Amino acid sequence: MLDLARLRALHAVFVHGSVAGAAAALGYTPSAVSQQITKLERETRTTLLERRGRGVALTEEALHLAATAQQLLAIVERAETSLEERRGLPTGRLSIGAFASAARGLLPGVLAELVRDHPALDVRMTEVDPHLSVDLVAKGVIDLAVAHDWDIAPLPAPEGVAQAVIGDDRCDLLVPEGHRLAGREAVRREELAGERWICQPPGTVCHDWLVRTLRAAGYEPDIRHQAEENHTQLALLAAGLGVALIPCLGRGQLPPGVVAVPLDPVPVRRLYALWRTEAARRPAITAAVSALRAHGAAVGLGQD
Repeated sequence: MLDLARLRALHAVFVHGSVAGAAAALGYTPSAVSQQITKLERETRTTLLERRGRGVALTEEALHLAATAQQLLAIVERAETSLEERRGLPTGRLSIGAFASAARGLLPGVLAELVRDHPALDVRMTEVDPHLSVDLVAKGVIDLAVAHDWDIAPLPAPEGVAQAVIGDDRCDLLVPEGHRLAGREAVRREELAGERWICQPPGTVCHDWLVRTLRAAGYEPDIRHQAEENHTQLALLAAGLGVALIPCLGRGQLPPGVVAVPLDPVPVRRLYALWRTEAARRPAITAAVSALRAHGAAVGLGQD
């Protein structure tokens, strides 16, 4: 009989494209994932992974087995959800994926509450790019995702994935002290032409939003510096190297030499919790979404 844990490891490699990515998602070491795959190869008498340069690729047999594993994992999830629902208490493992600033500014309080109030719940968090999190929920790799979108870039919700609004996070224009716009009560987007920008790299939601928004205002943004982390962007701002649009959540206190200026209209990103509709009745999901909304309000996210 095939071992479910080993099938889960194979499925994670299929979804994430690497042993390291699978290990991060499952909370294992890469060595442990490799051992699971090796044991599964012995069980099936089949080669499942092939070396490709520095990485690995799934064989045709492995792709077929990964698709079957996804179906089996969905059946197991339905059984676990039914059992948890009958008990009426959050139990079992709950994996949460969250983008960086939510993981820093929102999730610590949420996780602490879930651990404190539901001792039978094994809750785990992984930092995940919002571009990827919806697909990871849909494929059953994580149970719950905290993602966001902007007004001009709505978050896709594929069939089988439910969502709830956590709250709205406002975004400020940050400029070095002494900048021509510092001290203004409000700045319109059309006034930002000619600025040197600091932002996240291409392919991220925030970068795409900045480019599309400024193009809609009639000009191409001059992006000079790109950094993943908000704290790195703040350090570049403090050095006087440009301006940036940075949301409030998880931003922390502004460093000396950096000031916030409101934009008119105010840019807002909306935060969502997403989970598979098959797990909607699971008490752990209900408890987590409730905690996310409560703590979202506590950290200043606007709510309808």
